[in-house]
Order: sequence, then structure tokens, then C-alpha cells
Amino acid sequence: KRNGMIGNIYSMGLALQALEATRKFYAPREWDCAQAFSVVYAHDYQQPMAIAQVLPILVGRSYLDAAGLDCAATKDMSPGSQLPMSPMLGTHGVPRAPIQVQYSITNELQGKHFHYSTSVTVPSGSTLLQVMEVAAEENPQTFSFQTEQTFWGPYVTSIHGLAGSTEDRTYWQFLSAGNALDEGVGTYKPHDGEHIQAIFSTY
Repeated sequence: KRNGMIGNIYSMGLALQALEATRKFYAPREWDCAQAFSVVYAHDYQQPMAIAQVLPILVGRSYLDAAGLDCAATKDMSPGSQLPMSPMLGTHGVPRAPIQVQYSITNELQGKHFHYSTSVTVPSGSTLLQVMEVAAEENPQTFSFQTEQTFWGPYVTSIHGLAGSTEDRTYWQFLSAGNALDEGVGTYKPHDGEHIQAIFSTY
């Protein structure tokens, strides 16, 4: 209601994250994303955490990228038309081409050291979190992981049963071509042939 708002500026971001997590979110094509974005943005100077919750879902990028959000491109005047948000489908329900992503996990820091690697096939446009989910589905004994939800999206707390610790100052760091990723696992989208490394690290 109210041209796209779900509840209020506090609950909207959380509601969208919950819907996204279920992978069953089908948003109406007539949903006014511009109005929803502007309503939340208008409160940014008062409630920065509220808009921080919404931006990753509406755009999947940063504040600077959000300024270029093209709502008109996603709008369809046909009554009742829907835009599927399934990870297997792209715009207008067209299946996404598959890509292969190399994914490895490494621990040379604590306890029994290990290194495992796998090749995962996912639809193009999939997030790193979805790559990890497929790897865990195919080999749960090796690539199982746990996350916790934060205002900035899902945060990986444990991989292969090894959890980071604030006391030990340890965490799981994600890299591509030796460089730390500048986005979280819920928004970063690997490209075809990319090698993503999860390395147990200290800070």
C-alpha cells in the first residue's frame, strides 16, 4: 500500500530482505519503486539505518549507484503483470544463461588446516551467496556455512564448521584474484570463470 511501501520505513527493509531470502518474491510490475525509494530516501537524514536496509534490495549496489536507479525501465502498464525475481529467471521471465564459478575455502590459521575447491554452475546474475548455497547443497559435508542477518545484508559467520571469533579477531574473508571483495556475499555477483576464495583470516 501507499505506492510500494510495506509497513513503514523501519519494517520495509526487513520485509524485503525476508522476501528475498525465501526466493519466492514476485513483485507486481505496477509497483512504484520510485515512490517507495523517494519515501524512504526522504527520511535518510533522520533514519540512515532504515534506508541502509532498503538499498541492497531495491538496487543491490551502493548509494552512488542508487542515484541512477531506472524505475521506468521496470514499469509495465499492463494490469496484473508481474516481474519474476526468481534467481533462475531474468527480465520478463527469460531463463538466465548458466555460468561456472570456482569456489574454494581455505584455513591455514587455526586448528586442523584445510583447503577445498569446487566448480559451481549457477544462472548468470547470481550472487555469491547463491553460489555458496549451491556448493553447500552439492557437498554439505565440505561447504556448509552459516550466516547472520545484519543491516548491511547476510554476514558469513562460519564455513566448514569453523566460525570467526571477535575474541580471536578471526573472520572469513572473500577474495577474487587476490583482492578482497568490496561487496557482501548477498550483493556481489561473480562473473563466468571467476575464482572466489574464502580464506579464514585475522584482523
